[in-house]
Amino acid sequence: MKPFRVIDTGTRDCRAQMAFDQALIEGHKAGTTPDTLRFLTFEPSVLVGRHQAIGQELHLDACRAAGVGIGRRVTGGGALYLDEGQFGWELVFHQSTLGLSSLSDVAAALCEAAAAGLARLGIPARYRPRNDIEVEGRKISGTGGFFDGTTIFYQGTVLYDMDGARMASLLNIPAAKLAKRGQTSGAERVVTLTQLFDGAPPPVAAVKQALIDGFAERLGISALWGAITAEEEAAAARIHDEEIGTDAFVYEIDAPGGAEVLTGSHTGPGGTVTAHLRLEGPRQDRLREILLTGDFFVAPPATVMNLEAALRGISVEDVGTAVESFFAQAKPGLLSVTPADFTTAIQAALAPAP
Repeated sequence: MKPFRVIDTGTRDCRAQMAFDQALIEGHKAGTTPDTLRFLTFEPSVLVGRHQAIGQELHLDACRAAGVGIGRRVTGGGALYLDEGQFGWELVFHQSTLGLSSLSDVAAALCEAAAAGLARLGIPARYRPRNDIEVEGRKISGTGGFFDGTTIFYQGTVLYDMDGARMASLLNIPAAKLAKRGQTSGAERVVTLTQLFDGAPPPVAAVKQALIDGFAERLGISALWGAITAEEEAAAARIHDEEIGTDAFVYEIDAPGGAEVLTGSHTGPGGTVTAHLRLEGPRQDRLREILLTGDFFVAPPATVMNLEAALRGISVEDVGTAVESFFAQAKPGLLSVTPADFTTAIQAALAPAP
């Protein structure tokens, strides 16, 4: 059995929790943090995915008026509303620990293990690719993660109880996304343990233990409660103050404005990619600037920024070749999207208006 330390960082501000994520990753890479399963709870917060344009995903004025925390995850995926009615789970571990070679394998193994844990409570939880755990078609857990070298970081949530109306007022959930599942509101898309158990769900501690048991059984690990170290807390505080807790990090990605900005989107099985472009040259036939946003997963996260840099100055005719060349050289661990998805989004932005 492979040992995993289990810790719980309790209820914290969303940016502090995100900074602790990064502290665990850095500590694991340095060899000071062991393979770890962590539970965490949030003060009322909204979180956007690592690559999302924040102004498009959140009703920012409503979020500020409600006084909720606003943060950005270190993982991809879509926007979330979290409060004390939900909790997070996450694993940080070495690639060799479970012998998983790709993020798609990681997602399947960990989501199936988490679903098996929730099923211990008597509910028909199932993994739904690419990154959800559902009960009868409604999401009870969303997940995401990435490789950082040989360290794997993967996280998810459990919806214990939630104010669906509040979530809907703070998140900008596209109607098209809901329509794919035959739903008309964000509240219809999700289900909580409180709903599933007619208002009397198992205690939170029992739900966490069910998850621990699911991970232990399905992944072949020995999960034992341990202690958070002073070094991890110090690293989390530093990362919070220097990066993840700052407005510069949280608001760094947003859709640019201006009549000269061309925007196009492509939605595939792996999520939506949106391209925002500015052109240059006498014929306006080169990319001057490009921003790629969306709810996709790419590992490592810096891959997207590196792609944007590689495409600046490229002729619009050479975009497809340049994208393919970039990914052939970078060899990132793509979980959900393909090079063609990025090319299609860029071409949609370049297409003449109807």
